[in-house]
Amino acid sequence: MKYELEIEIGRPREEVVELFDDRERFKEWQPSLIEFRHLSGEPGQPGAKAELVHKMGKRNITMLETVTDRSLPHSFSGTYEVSNCYNTVENIFEELSSGATKWTFRTEFTFRGFMKIMAFLMPGAFKKESWKHMVNFKEFAEGDAGRNASESA
Repeated sequence: MKYELEIEIGRPREEVVELFDDRERFKEWQPSLIEFRHLSGEPGQPGAKAELVHKMGKRNITMLETVTDRSLPHSFSGTYEVSNCYNTVENIFEELSSGATKWTFRTEFTFRGFMKIMAFLMPGAFKKESWKHMVNFKEFAEGDAGRNASESA
């Protein structure tokens, strides 16, 4: 399953990318994130691995993140693995003439076992969850976090 989402963030790209790249602040815009643990490599750089634990309903889901490309401020890509799901993510940040930033999120999921059935029955659930994270980040970046980033720049 593949899809692409776009959202406009009312902040300059430099500020958006600075906030997006700040792993210490992930929990501020990813409310389901319980823990982010760096495992190996230079944090945020290609080849780096980290473990992310998210609360999904009553369950904790642990995924392995591997950074595959870091071409900031233009793009940041990685892979995310859970027991029956593997997905690639490409985040592209485009500076708009208005001074805002367009964030394009491209992803492709590969499912195994029971997750294949879930993806077939509920394909919109994955897209909806991705969109929710994008809106959360937009609100985070345009709120106090974004104002603080512009003041420190």
